[in-house]
Amino acid sequence: MRERVFLVGGAVLLAIVLTACAPRAPTEIKIGLNAELTGSIPVVGASCKNAAEMAVEEVNAAGGLEVGGKKYKVTLLVEDNEDKAESAAAAAQKLNTAGVLLMIGPNASRNAIPASEVAESNKMPMISPWSTNPKTTLDPKTGQPKKYVFRAAFIDDFQGQVAAKFAITELKTKRPAVLYDVASEYNKGIAEIYKKTLEENGIQVVAFETYTTGDKDFSAQLTKIKEAGADTLFLPNYYSEVPLQVQQAHKLGFKGIIFGSDSWGNLELITLCGKDCEGLFFTTHYATDIATPKAQQFIKAYEAKYGKTPDDVAALTYDSFGLAFQAIKAAGKLDREAIRNALASITEYEGVTGVMQFKGTGDPIKSAVIIQIREGKFRFHSVAKP
Repeated sequence: MRERVFLVGGAVLLAIVLTACAPRAPTEIKIGLNAELTGSIPVVGASCKNAAEMAVEEVNAAGGLEVGGKKYKVTLLVEDNEDKAESAAAAAQKLNTAGVLLMIGPNASRNAIPASEVAESNKMPMISPWSTNPKTTLDPKTGQPKKYVFRAAFIDDFQGQVAAKFAITELKTKRPAVLYDVASEYNKGIAEIYKKTLEENGIQVVAFETYTTGDKDFSAQLTKIKEAGADTLFLPNYYSEVPLQVQQAHKLGFKGIIFGSDSWGNLELITLCGKDCEGLFFTTHYATDIATPKAQQFIKAYEAKYGKTPDDVAALTYDSFGLAFQAIKAAGKLDREAIRNALASITEYEGVTGVMQFKGTGDPIKSAVIIQIREGKFRFHSVAKP
């Protein structure tokens, strides 16, 4: 009898131990945000964080995200990457350790590329809202697409080609020049594609000048550009640097047309640049004055919540969360591999920045727009389709 009591007691104890050791079913959806909250482009981080919080709040206000017939609250874990490559990688590792199902960000390519290596090695799905450098989604060893890394933005190759086509067909450039940050993957990548595309169309770049992140005096490079007789100047540089470059070019007497890329797309550019940027153009992801009904709804909600018009980073971040939510719901379970597969299988997502789809890579197929700065505002000029 005592043996039976011990056997029964042992079985109960074993059941309790096994139950305690069994993995608990998740009760929430944890999504990580890896953003440039401090550093040289804090406005980018602020826009990203604003849109992220808004997207999460909207889902939770509706009762949560439904996955496999059950609704889950979405929890946002935010890490500041300080706009540094090493910090971006460390933030990605911290979010992975925290057990997020998916990571949104970083934004700048110089941060997204190292963070993507961490995401890929840990099989953690990642969506970068704003990174356009091909290296973010490509494996450096094999040259093949990374399996777990996606983006909401078009890539530099496409943007460089769009800028070159615009310079040729609309600006009628014959003697183009470029000034770019050689230390930044984003700037360097677009500049090289732009130059290559022009040369393939029989147009030689008369000045291809460089500087390094943090430089403030561009007079030597701009003097060379002016003396080369350039009729256009392409600046694929960040909104925080462009105003000084444009102002110094004008001060030196440069008379050509100046234009840039999507890194101009923050209204802080106009604040810093003033009338010197009036009439200039840049390529980007969406335009508020031709917004679709879905984009209009987002713009109104963002303005009501934050008292300002959302820039392209905010719009792309919101789309990144939209892609994430669609993939999590389609996966039917809170599992990284299933979510990654669902992301790769998206054939249509109607976002704030347009309709996009994925075909074999983490780079979406989508259009770009050309913006002109007029009367202190970003105004739609034209569409550039893939």
